[in-house]
Amino acid sequence: MKIRKNDTVKVLSGQHKGKTAKVLEVLPDEGYVRLEAVGTVKKHLKPNRSNKNPQGGIVEMQALIHISKVALVTPKSATPVRVGYRLTDDGKKLRVARGKKTKLEAID
Repeated sequence: MKIRKNDTVKVLSGQHKGKTAKVLEVLPDEGYVRLEAVGTVKKHLKPNRSNKNPQGGIVEMQALIHISKVALVTPKSATPVRVGYRLTDDGKKLRVARGKKTKLEAID
């Protein structure tokens, strides 16, 4: 998974196209991410004794967005880029930004 928790991403398509947000959660098995303040939905809960909300009501929560609809934003140039990997001299994996207009720069 090339996008991690606490990364800044830009939404590429959908209702929130063009917005930039922080990643709250990554679900790599399903291929979804949860973003901060993007994709807020309202969920109607029935009253339930075993639930955290025994009187029910309307709860706002962040919806999941497919990982293909977001792109990582580089910290230096603030542009959305694709992500690649490079091995450092000591054998560690390093995420790097890839693209035509961007130079090869380290993300982490």
